[in-house]
Amino acid sequence: MLIFSTIKRIALIVCNFYLFSMNIITGLETKNISYCGIPFEVLGNNSSEISYILIHGDEETARMLLKNHIKKNNGRAFIIKSKTREVPFGPTIVDPNRLFSNIGARRALKNFKSDWDRDELDNLLIELEEARVSFLFDIFPDKGGLLIALHNNFRGYNVEDELNDSELYSIKKDENPRDFVLCTNANDYQKLKDGPYNVVLQNRMKKNNNGSLSWAAIEHGIRYINIETRLGWLSQQRKMLQFVEKRLKK
Repeated sequence: MLIFSTIKRIALIVCNFYLFSMNIITGLETKNISYCGIPFEVLGNNSSEISYILIHGDEETARMLLKNHIKKNNGRAFIIKSKTREVPFGPTIVDPNRLFSNIGARRALKNFKSDWDRDELDNLLIELEEARVSFLFDIFPDKGGLLIALHNNFRGYNVEDELNDSELYSIKKDENPRDFVLCTNANDYQKLKDGPYNVVLQNRMKKNNNGSLSWAAIEHGIRYINIETRLGWLSQQRKMLQFVEKRLKK
């Protein structure tokens, strides 16, 4: 048994060294983190002020774009390890992009389970709040950095659904309302508003928010941009991402 364990450890070391070497060759580092048990793959490196995130597993267009983009650009990409919109969480399932505020998380956890024991729900929310601090520390960029989220929609959701929560907006009559950019930083909005795409600014915290990552970014003063397009419109989302990065470098 001792010999077998030793051989097993050596094989594991060799395997890890091989994977590390392959990552060096490709220039792409990989690791894994989790948010209260929800797993994310981290690709890329820290040599850029820009980070990226994919938080809905069924948004395959955004996944394809992000994986391709991070191979060619510096930065880190946080990609949820799921193929579905909702993920297992405790005794239920939940939308992971509704867990970034206490009020949003409570509402989200009741969507698929209405018969919670009060103490069980409260304890889970406390656990989630503690995990949130660590996860946000991992994904939020350093001061002045930028976090870009990529999303796809396929249920009619569009920019008009965001106008009531927006301080400013620039809607283009020739653009599909389901393709838009959401900013949490006023300076970023000013640089993007005159471009060809629909752009909204949300930079004031609302207590009764839905728990999405954008609200956590607003609360913590993080520059955050959501690039939202229709599912399947890869070329459109790529153009929007290129536009955002190019315009914000000026």
